[in-house]
Amino acid sequence: MKLYIWGTGCGAGDLADHGLDVSKVCAFLDSAPASDSFLGRPVLRPEEVQNDDVDLILVASRYVDDIARKAVELGVNTEKLIFLKNNWQLCDRNWDYTAAEKILDPSYLDSIRAPQYAVREPLWVSESPLTARDLENDYVRMRTLEALCRELEGLPGAAAELGVYRGGFARCINLLLPERKLYLFDTFEGFDAAEAKGQAAGFVQAHRNTGAERVLRLMPHPEKVIIKHGLFPASLGGLEDRFALVSLDVDLEESTLAGLRWFYPRLNPGGYLLLHDYNSPRLPGVKRALRCYETELGQHIPAVPLCDGNGTLVLCKSD
Repeated sequence: MKLYIWGTGCGAGDLADHGLDVSKVCAFLDSAPASDSFLGRPVLRPEEVQNDDVDLILVASRYVDDIARKAVELGVNTEKLIFLKNNWQLCDRNWDYTAAEKILDPSYLDSIRAPQYAVREPLWVSESPLTARDLENDYVRMRTLEALCRELEGLPGAAAELGVYRGGFARCINLLLPERKLYLFDTFEGFDAAEAKGQAAGFVQAHRNTGAERVLRLMPHPEKVIIKHGLFPASLGGLEDRFALVSLDVDLEESTLAGLRWFYPRLNPGGYLLLHDYNSPRLPGVKRALRCYETELGQHIPAVPLCDGNGTLVLCKSD
């Protein structure tokens, strides 16, 4: 079988970590590749692949509408595409899973055959700056961010994200808070090797496919963005700002705890800290880090859990 994977991010890494034999993949496809190989296989631009060269393309990217259109432009039969992320709206995008069933774990396929929920737009979003592309990967998370940003009017403080990856969420913060400084903390080279020891290989390698320049190009107001490159907290460099909004998305326990210890005391009253992956069964260290920090404080931090894709917890600063 001539098998291709469209995407070189976390979705593609997730496939490798859930039983896909990567040696059977002809190549990974990426419209803007960060490197010429991924997990030991070549990375090609979609234009380099012809319909006759393809039996099946597993789409592991969240940009499903763009990819579906691109496939049509290139003359690739869309019946050869299986969408593994954002594969449903009012109906499943995938007509037939038969080909995928031959190479993927049945339990993995069951997990992407999502129940069909229709999400109604809140009344207050009629003049939202967020685009459909911003919303398509995790509607609940993005709309919640927008609602929180509306609550920050008049509250002093900068915004920050620790754990930027490719900058999709940071872009939305910058879009929604155009007048605030936005600090972006990341190695932009993946996880610290010592902390990531024992993590799945695909998960680790996917997080290397980023870069500070790539992230900065996404920002609608780059003049407000301050890149803090390196391992946290060494990357702070004497920073003394206080904050109104912080996104903490570093996946692993030690780094999450370091982020909580530094950012939460510097969050202004009325501000919010978004702890991504708090309820993710794949990343239990995030919840452990919060429990450890609360034990150190000797108090429970007021928080609201979200029903978004990775179980964000919104920590609220009251005093």
